[in-house]
Amino acid sequence: MSKSSTRATLAKRRADVSAMFDHVAERYDTTNDILSLGQDRRWRRLVVQSVDPRPGQVVLDLAAGTGTSSRPFADAGALVVPTDLSLGMLGVGKSRQPDLPFVAGDALSLPFADGVFDAVTISFGLRNVEDTLGALAELRRVTRPGGRLVACEFSAPTSPLLRGAYRNYLLAALPRVARAVSSNPTAYEYLAESILAWPPQRQLAAMMSASGWSEVGWRNLSGGIVALHRATAGAVARRAAA
Repeated sequence: MSKSSTRATLAKRRADVSAMFDHVAERYDTTNDILSLGQDRRWRRLVVQSVDPRPGQVVLDLAAGTGTSSRPFADAGALVVPTDLSLGMLGVGKSRQPDLPFVAGDALSLPFADGVFDAVTISFGLRNVEDTLGALAELRRVTRPGGRLVACEFSAPTSPLLRGAYRNYLLAALPRVARAVSSNPTAYEYLAESILAWPPQRQLAAMMSASGWSEVGWRNLSGGIVALHRATAGAVARRAAA
């Protein structure tokens, strides 16, 4: 595939997802601002508020991309570990924010010991993992008992009118805008497909509970276009020996 047509499919194979994000890394943050009409910045601020990072806390920011979502945690005095599957994203992030400790990592096999994080967060990345339940269980494994999960992801608008308008935006307007502003516009065809195929709020909450998280709840943002799910870790599930 050429650079301009690199995209993943709904099979979400790791290599495809990684290559797709490698090819959008340079303009990723700017493109997101345009496609979300600037709302992505508000959504990310609410993630930080929900985590409520404190000095000395250790926070995993999974699917951190270029580290835009990680910076507020560091500014609050927490030790944040931006982690991503895409080496292209990590490279751009490291060039822009050399003080952050970027780590290459797969959501299904994180390179961290059990129970080391006070909080874990993933924004707009859970949808891109091959095995959602596996990723949620792995996030629980690396979170200390009583620690928190905050997951921000596209979801299902609560109003039928908004739901119809949003679907039209995803299928018609978003691809046209992406062609104008993105270095890899076909990647945003996958964005629309993956959002439409993603489970709604209550179903994702049930998946979190099934993965061992407790006190699961969510808050709708922008009328349910995005949902902020929160949960608490119980006993750490230890990884089986190889």
